[in-house]
Amino acid sequence: MALRIQRHHRLARRAVRLSLGLSLALCGGVAFAATPGTTAPFADVHQHYKWNQTDVTSVDDAVAALHRNHIGLAVVTGTPPELALELADAAPDRVVPIYGIYRTAGEWSGWPYDKGLLKRTERALESGRYRGIGEVHMIGGFIPRPDQATIAGLFGLAERFDVPVLLHTEFSRANYLVEICQTYPGTRFLWAHAGTMVPPAEVDRALEACPNVWAELAARDPWRYTARPVADDRNRLLPEWRELVLKWQDRFMVGSDPVWPVEQLDAWDTPDTGWEEIGRFVDFHRQWLDDLPEEAAEKIRWTNAHAFFGQDSRSK
Repeated sequence: MALRIQRHHRLARRAVRLSLGLSLALCGGVAFAATPGTTAPFADVHQHYKWNQTDVTSVDDAVAALHRNHIGLAVVTGTPPELALELADAAPDRVVPIYGIYRTAGEWSGWPYDKGLLKRTERALESGRYRGIGEVHMIGGFIPRPDQATIAGLFGLAERFDVPVLLHTEFSRANYLVEICQTYPGTRFLWAHAGTMVPPAEVDRALEACPNVWAELAARDPWRYTARPVADDRNRLLPEWRELVLKWQDRFMVGSDPVWPVEQLDAWDTPDTGWEEIGRFVDFHRQWLDDLPEEAAEKIRWTNAHAFFGQDSRSK
């Protein structure tokens, strides 16, 4: 994932985190076979349903994809935000809607300067329909200091309503995340993509410093974030990532982040077909989870998400 300003037009809203190293995966270097945990219930804590997906993926299509991939809990953010509620209404036993703070694709970079954001978010949380906030992008070169008024207000609302924030940071180290979590110790953060491009030592440092931070591994797969892989060509965690995940097995989760194709994200004339790819994103995580001790795998695949989002832990 590059942080180059010249790619700004492609990075609308959330695309800045995605690696464009597609050739490795598209050449057939990764195969997904059936694994022992294929039908075990899966908690997917990073899903989007957005404006440029609706033409190719209806609400019924998305719900069918959840069933087909045994996703018993799906944390969904919408752009515009009410799209997440459409999925929740269609599958209330599976979908946990969180409040997406972007109404259009281009708001990811300027949201701290949106004077109406806090009122909109407060009304959304007061409705009782949203059970989190996010995805919230905090990108080097775009984001102000963590104590800026809108940032402080947004994280204050999360604490007040006792809902977590799905937080995306785009820095080479965990310093900014650590400053945020220590500035807002009463707010629970789910760190998207385990820090996007940071190495495992930085994830470890953040989790050590921040008891109010959990991490998820959406998009850390063979098609995205390829510059810093978490797994080998057999889809088993690299030793340093395995050690990290087992150390913090109570604070890791997984997600699909169904966005595709990564080289044309949020293009006005190109639909996002991410929901059609969700099976392979989930299967990647199932494979490396099946290589972990059973208790740890169950926590990361299922029970941690239920505890974090206030669900019971029944299999659906």
